[in-house]
Amino acid sequence: MKIIHIDKNHSLLIQQLSTLGFENIENYSSPKEEVLKSIHQYEGIIIRSRFKLDKDFLKAAKKLKFIGRLGAGLENIDTEYAKEQGITLFSAPEGNRNAVGEHALGMLLNLMNKLRIADNEVRNGIWLREENRGYEIEGKTIGIIGYGNMGKAFAKKLRGFDCQVLCYDIKKQVGNQDATQVSLEELQQKADILSLHTPLTPETTNMIDAAFIARFKKPFWFINTARGKSVITSDLVTALHTGKILGAGLDVLEYEKSSFENLFQEDGEMPEAFQYLIKSNKVLLSPHIAGWTIESKEKLAQTIANKIKNWLTENK
Repeated sequence: MKIIHIDKNHSLLIQQLSTLGFENIENYSSPKEEVLKSIHQYEGIIIRSRFKLDKDFLKAAKKLKFIGRLGAGLENIDTEYAKEQGITLFSAPEGNRNAVGEHALGMLLNLMNKLRIADNEVRNGIWLREENRGYEIEGKTIGIIGYGNMGKAFAKKLRGFDCQVLCYDIKKQVGNQDATQVSLEELQQKADILSLHTPLTPETTNMIDAAFIARFKKPFWFINTARGKSVITSDLVTALHTGKILGAGLDVLEYEKSSFENLFQEDGEMPEAFQYLIKSNKVLLSPHIAGWTIESKEKLAQTIANKIKNWLTENK
């Protein structure tokens, strides 16, 4: 069987798929229109986020049996149509969940202890101690929305901080020894810190808006390592202005392209809300790299290789 690799990944993936007997074709630069012309030849696709595999693209993939995505979500694939056609879908949240958990914790510690601000001041000869007095996680209540691979990984990192961890998820009974599952209303009543770990779905798109933020009883710190389009940035900025959100660590932004490889759409216009984010000392930003470590690159590839190997065994 032939597999086309649309994004470059760790070399072990091609090595192991070759050992399994697959013919691997690497095409990391051709535009979608060019790939479309030859997609009918392939039984497998390996992709990260370079372009969307929409219904028209999948219709042309006459032989397609599986798609492997080296990432947690499948939002760049028309999953409904793929399933109708009997195409097996593999994602790899197991591969970068630890990286995401560590990144979320790192952002939280940086924000609460004003590390970026203090570092910049000292580099410029400014020595302010009282002004940079921070906050401790101990004794705080941390709310996690989305308690799958990523949410659980973050909660695991909080062991030893002597804080209360609550989680909310649309699935029942997903809480564990690291977090108590509660209703969304209870989480909003108790949380001092909110960390978002949800996939992008119709239900989570624009979920964090003014009304959602207003339902929190206390001012809170906000961490988003999930998807940028789950947050209405202008409402987040308003909450930062008013103090309802004390600080925000954002690895993802509403303005990202769907490929995650670039920030703005073609016009390059910089929204007013984003201008606030890049100037504010209450905000810590990173370019969608929470799951983007040296280790996770290998883990993601190994996860997909293992899943394809198991699929191959089951379908012999």
